Amino acid sequence: MVTAAPYGTWPSPVDAAVAASQDGRPEYVQAVGDEVWWTEPRPAEGGRRTLVRRRADGTVETVLPEPWNPRSRVIEYGGVPWAGIARTPEEGGPLVVFVHHPDQRLYAYAPDGPDAPRPLTPLSGTGGGLRWADPRLLPERGPHGEVWCVLEEFTGPSPTDVRRVIAAVPLDGSAAGDRAAVRELSDDRHRFVTGPEISHDGRRAAWIAWDHPRMPWDGTVVMMAEITGDGAFTGVRPLVGGDDESVAQIAWDRDGSLVFVSDISGWWELQRLRPDAPAGAVVPTSRLCAPRGEEFGGPLWKIGLSWFRLMEGGLIAVLHGRGTSRLGILDPETGELVDAAGPWTAWSDTLAVQDTRVIGIAASPATSYEVVELDTATGHTRTLGAAHRDLVDPAYYPEPRVRTFTGPDGREIHAHVYPPHHPARTGPEGELPPYVVRAHGGPTGHFPLVLDLETVYLTSRGIGVVEVNYGGSTGYGLAYRERLRGRWGVVDVEDCAAVATALADEGTADRDRLAISGGSAGGWTAAASLTGTDVYACGTISYPVLDLEGWAAGGTHDFESRYLDSLIGPYAEVPERYRERSPVNRADRLRVPFLLLQGLDDPICPPAQCERLLAAIEGRGVPHAYLTFEGESHGFRRTGTLVRALEAELSLYAQTFGFDRDDVPKLELTK
Repeated sequence: MVTAAPYGTWPSPVDAAVAASQDGRPEYVQAVGDEVWWTEPRPAEGGRRTLVRRRADGTVETVLPEPWNPRSRVIEYGGVPWAGIARTPEEGGPLVVFVHHPDQRLYAYAPDGPDAPRPLTPLSGTGGGLRWADPRLLPERGPHGEVWCVLEEFTGPSPTDVRRVIAAVPLDGSAAGDRAAVRELSDDRHRFVTGPEISHDGRRAAWIAWDHPRMPWDGTVVMMAEITGDGAFTGVRPLVGGDDESVAQIAWDRDGSLVFVSDISGWWELQRLRPDAPAGAVVPTSRLCAPRGEEFGGPLWKIGLSWFRLMEGGLIAVLHGRGTSRLGILDPETGELVDAAGPWTAWSDTLAVQDTRVIGIAASPATSYEVVELDTATGHTRTLGAAHRDLVDPAYYPEPRVRTFTGPDGREIHAHVYPPHHPARTGPEGELPPYVVRAHGGPTGHFPLVLDLETVYLTSRGIGVVEVNYGGSTGYGLAYRERLRGRWGVVDVEDCAAVATALADEGTADRDRLAISGGSAGGWTAAASLTGTDVYACGTISYPVLDLEGWAAGGTHDFESRYLDSLIGPYAEVPERYRERSPVNRADRLRVPFLLLQGLDDPICPPAQCERLLAAIEGRGVPHAYLTFEGESHGFRRTGTLVRALEAELSLYAQTFGFDRDDVPKLELTK
């Protein structure tokens, strides 16, 4: 029986611990012989990740027990942290190399053998030390085998005192105490590089590179080198890409051509080139699929992400879509694209192939991310690992509504609306529900259409949620992505406000009970919204950007240290824009309650920015709470942190929107 009760007061089986237990997702899937391996989160184990294998007989087991944590810190956001190869039992079984998060060293490990992981690379006391990502295992290279990967090396104490090259690490451990034993394959002419893709005949290597002030979604270049007999690079030259073309992924085909994803057309699309043109000549390219107004790639926030894989027989497994993503099989000869069956509405940017099978990681509005296999021979799909479990009755899951709103100047704004939902409760006649407007991070990113128990935590209590893919978001083509250029803090704020106002105007949301929430760049949008509009009654701001001048003057890590050149404009040309848009300089406009959440070990958005905002509002009577978390970086990983943050957010809404909750500790607000 359904009964009426005020929005926000509904009882819910989704407590903060349940929501936190499903935080994170499997990542970095690879085929190791006839097995499938991937990494998984462990929020209850200090937020570490682990490596998991699915044997050919279907059994799934953990490869790396505590305290091992395969996660790279290259460019701080990391990248592919492991690689594995199959070996016979006589050879010791599978061999894996991985980056251990606490010390960032590369380790080698044979999980079927008796020995613990052994280090392959040395420690360095300079700056952030030596870091590694996107490895390629080459057991036949050199006298003992090598790992080719990205080396990030700090040359001084500043976050921007750093160089990156492609390097070769011997598998015999001789480099564990000797930096000189690491062979550098590329020079450091480019500030950023991905791991090398090696041609099938072993004669060539190609990689993606870019430089400040561009981000990888602004412009990248594909570099190619010939590989000499002793494993050195020679004849290095650019193949394709440039300042205004983003190439996101490359792969060698068996015929010696290079398949790549480029946004030169206005959408990330698959193309092919044959690199045998004379040096200096234009390399001809060809599109592999007719234009569809869809993305076949995405932003390189991490090193080594993949949106396609080449298969035996010439087919290509692809991830594609507009505003969402699907797994499809493309025949590049005919251009025919056939999608996999199944309920999944979002696929992570990682793929593996194994004979006729394609393995990826996917989720839907009713399922969390799980490892999924498509058998192209039969068309059948199945879940291989990290299978979704309904921790609560699915009757509590909200049904999302994919909406397109109209913003200033008539522009489109894409959003996912999650109305309050409860199988046994409804709101009283005449009462409209409160809504939380969520702004995603990045800002070059997007909200996927997937089950999120943090959303269910709110909607099952009678609080609506709307996720706004504001102008600048990925998934809708280059023109949509470029809307934010020079207008960060304007377009994102306007789009979120337009969606919130539209929901109120149409009678979906209570105009007086709107909140905004976001982390990282979403935290910036939340703070900029609270200091730039009067739409919201309160807000939750997590590990945010708050001071643009401080960020531009060495206040963040190297990867994003020039991001503001495109988002705001070059500081030397528009310094007043940096000052005017920064929430720390508009604190006098902050009048509504807010919650500020910050990890104390965050190198991307350091706590100093939060402290400047708090100093600016001191004594002004603005109700607020500032919660900090030891051991947390940019984005929270530990169960205790996730629980505390969720409960504090709910308490803020209860106090601001005027309803009681006795299932969470009361958040003490300072004035």
